[in-house]
Amino acid sequence: MNMAKRSLWHLAASGMILQSMLVGTPVLAQRENSNTLNYGELLRSIDRGDVTRIELDPAQNIAKVQLKGQKADEPPKEVLLLQQNPELINKARDRQVPLEVNSSADSRAAMGLLANLLWIVPLMALMLLLLRRSANSSNQALSFGKSRARFQMEAKTGVKFDDVAGIDEAKEELQEVVTFLKQPEKFTAVGAKIPKGVLLIGPPGTGKTLLAKAIAGEAAVPFFSISGSEFVEMFVGVGASRVRDLFKKAKENAPCLIFIDEIDAVGRQRGAGIGGGNDEREQTLNQLLTEMDGFEGNTGIIIIAATNRPDVLDAALLRPGRFDRQVTVDLPAYKGRLGILQVHARNKKVDDSVSLEAIAQRTPGFSGADLANLLNEAAILTARRRKEAITPLEIMDAIDRITIGLSLTPLLDSKKKRLLAYHEIGHALLITLLKNSDPLNKVTIIPRSGGIGGFAQSVPDEENVDSSYLRSRAWILDRIAIALGGLATEAEVFGDSEVTTGASGDLKMVANLAREMVTLYGMSDLGPVALESPDNEVFLGGGWMERSEYSEEMARKIDNQVRAIATEAFTKARTIIRENRDLVDRLVDLLVDNETIEGEQFRQIVTEYMQEKEQKLSVV
Repeated sequence: MNMAKRSLWHLAASGMILQSMLVGTPVLAQRENSNTLNYGELLRSIDRGDVTRIELDPAQNIAKVQLKGQKADEPPKEVLLLQQNPELINKARDRQVPLEVNSSADSRAAMGLLANLLWIVPLMALMLLLLRRSANSSNQALSFGKSRARFQMEAKTGVKFDDVAGIDEAKEELQEVVTFLKQPEKFTAVGAKIPKGVLLIGPPGTGKTLLAKAIAGEAAVPFFSISGSEFVEMFVGVGASRVRDLFKKAKENAPCLIFIDEIDAVGRQRGAGIGGGNDEREQTLNQLLTEMDGFEGNTGIIIIAATNRPDVLDAALLRPGRFDRQVTVDLPAYKGRLGILQVHARNKKVDDSVSLEAIAQRTPGFSGADLANLLNEAAILTARRRKEAITPLEIMDAIDRITIGLSLTPLLDSKKKRLLAYHEIGHALLITLLKNSDPLNKVTIIPRSGGIGGFAQSVPDEENVDSSYLRSRAWILDRIAIALGGLATEAEVFGDSEVTTGASGDLKMVANLAREMVTLYGMSDLGPVALESPDNEVFLGGGWMERSEYSEEMARKIDNQVRAIATEAFTKARTIIRENRDLVDRLVDLLVDNETIEGEQFRQIVTEYMQEKEQKLSVV
């Protein structure tokens, strides 16, 4: 800093010397041109009476002479004077020529002062800027280890428990936290201790952060909020210092709440990964563990943390005495989705024809954030179409846009369009005819963004979404057959040599499902054994080398079983398409004309065809 100041002063001094050299006494030189006279010519002109006015400039030692017959816009003649000019003055008096003395030193002094100011003002501004930066950097250095948590003496988040819907079980658990803070004597009277920490666990978008805001809004106590990533810096010890500072402030304002969002950024297992963990992160975690439950108590401080990766958290963080309660915030069921839709529909213009119950039934697997985005997308589509209220059409289009993608320009009537129609009708027909499949919602050949030419969409049952780990073997086998329905239809209608690459995504899903049946669920001839472990990531502390869990012979048997499941499902799909070929052609013609067939209309056509088929068989 001192070197920088010294350099600035040297630069300023050099500039002022240069300026004084440029603005100082000018170099005087007699220019031989028509606008100059020599001293003798001036005296002779005075004697002849040709001079009308003389102006002396002692600073430059020149005389400006006005002659008779000279035009008004013509500049006066310049004469270089001697050191002493008594003869000139005497002749001018004798001839009564007007003589004035006008020095240019005053204007030169003003110009010099102005030039100095032009250097000094920017220099002073630059020095003030450097001094301010120096002060800021010193302040930052002193506060580097301070906590960056946002603090509110009385949290006014604008969110109450009434604004949180779809997670009633979690709300009931957290209602007790609010009561602990408001009426602690109600629990301490019977010897109960206030829980030190509550961990909110759930998929993204289920409302964990919203729940923390609701707790802060209901409890009306001091509230600290921070993200787990704000503790960790590149310098070792900074995170631990921030943890100490955070709990110091919390103790001064107890009882209070501390909310740590995405705690997995700082709470991952220690010693995980290749070559150990990050020293800075582990020191920060050690300090957090000590502050939560160490020698010193934290009476009246409740920590709420949120994460969607509880599997990566350190075991010491999850033990009783630290995070005493773990509240699961899962995807909402039907009633929960209905409540969420009612909350987000309050501030939107919704047409009377829109049924929130129907939307809730149509959206299993949607999180709270997905439902909020759904209504917002529907409102955007309504404004774009210049409607005054959201209608069921905008709702359905918004669902498709979120789940499938943005609709594009439909294909022209061509061979490609008809081929695509056969492919999608194959999926849709198997969805409708197989008894263990989910009901068909619609089938369309309108392309979507992301390279999707068309789709046959089913609506999952509530059980298959909310209890995804309890799917039956029959459901999985039918799901594999449905995925192969498009390829089976292409092969049956156009021949094996004309099948396309449109089933590549379907084949990947078939391979995954079939392999899971064999290696995870014990649903094959290999018996009820789990041959693989899912979610075996390196960073969780496992070995960095992949460990084979079975022999090469068993791997060969697994491959054979996966191939057998896929082949059997493909044969089943192709048989169904062959037996209902007339129905397939009829549905393809309808789909090519209308481009979309709703699920109810599709089922009605299939039912009528099956009744006609049974009648023909009964007659025969």
